[in-house]
Amino acid sequence: MTREAVVVGAGIAGLAAATSLARAGWRVSVLERAPDLSEVGAGFAMSRNAVAAVRGLGFDDEDVAGLGFPTFAAGTWDLHGKPILTISEDPEVRRSVALIGVHRVRLHETLQRHAAAAGVEVVTGQQVTELEPGDPDGELASVAGHQADLVVAADGMHSALRAHLFPRTRARYSGYSSWRAITPGRFGDGALRQYWGPHAEFGTMPVSDTHTYWYGYVAMPERTELPDEHTAATERFAEWAEPVREIIAATPPEAVLRHDVHHVPGGLPRYTKGRVVFIGDAAHGFLPTMGQGAASALEDGLCVGLLVGAPVAAGTDLTAALDRFDKERRPRCRALGRASLASARIGSHLGGGWRQSLRNALMRRVPSSMIQRGSQAAMGWTPPA
Repeated sequence: MTREAVVVGAGIAGLAAATSLARAGWRVSVLERAPDLSEVGAGFAMSRNAVAAVRGLGFDDEDVAGLGFPTFAAGTWDLHGKPILTISEDPEVRRSVALIGVHRVRLHETLQRHAAAAGVEVVTGQQVTELEPGDPDGELASVAGHQADLVVAADGMHSALRAHLFPRTRARYSGYSSWRAITPGRFGDGALRQYWGPHAEFGTMPVSDTHTYWYGYVAMPERTELPDEHTAATERFAEWAEPVREIIAATPPEAVLRHDVHHVPGGLPRYTKGRVVFIGDAAHGFLPTMGQGAASALEDGLCVGLLVGAPVAAGTDLTAALDRFDKERRPRCRALGRASLASARIGSHLGGGWRQSLRNALMRRVPSSMIQRGSQAAMGWTPPA
């Protein structure tokens, strides 16, 4: 018997889950509220765990190579360009911080292609306002008029399905907003470089041979309206190191995006309810300070197929499969969420004055072995058997 799944949300998490379930033999529909599947966004650093996840979804060497620019995390500098924490050139350490600089649009298009090849049906312009979670041992779930053996809630940071089933768990404003842009040209030394200053962080990273991604993450009141984002970013970082000023100046004003940053502290108390499984930002939206939002979304999406889809298709009880998903994914994602908060407190969320000087002095003493252990904990994930 073919099982049916409905995925709500056609972002990174939703398309990954849809592909993984379809590869496990399920019939899958994706409901997306936007009128089309175009992705709005800039870049992100694709870490080793994210690469492991997309390979689990069927990406071959050509797919992975086509996503972006092979690079690595070079370390952190202060706002004047003085090193705070530089990554050793030791090959083992470099491998532990290996990255691919990816344009989000390129990843989204590749996920769409794999979903279509797996037989996934995507319905756009579908606003989801109704949900009955069903019972894994009984009645089917019902969402937007569709009945399903499984509903995957992948509808993002401000998830309507989370609000329906877990109304006490809400996204909160972080106190920070983030400029992002893809700039024509190559800047820097080809690595991810991050700069920390009082209540701010700036990063640059190549995403191709000809384009560089940058972000500026700064304290700002929620829903601030600015007449010119490029001018505002230029003024905010006017006293920062030359590489920061240079890439902002080279960016076409129309390329600069900004969004308020929200997160879901602690995530959901449970990632499943009835026949509904929550993934990505809907389940555990992180601060961006560890760069694990897209990576964890890909992990979640793959694991819906590996831990729920494939076992149920082979005869495993749905309740047991959902329990296993929750037990495997929730502790890991909570750990990543805690790490993101800790990174924010000592990094971009730290105030000025003596705090910056003390933090910088302590960080310069951090040994490479500690960096490698931390990197392995976050990025050494491999798909479950």
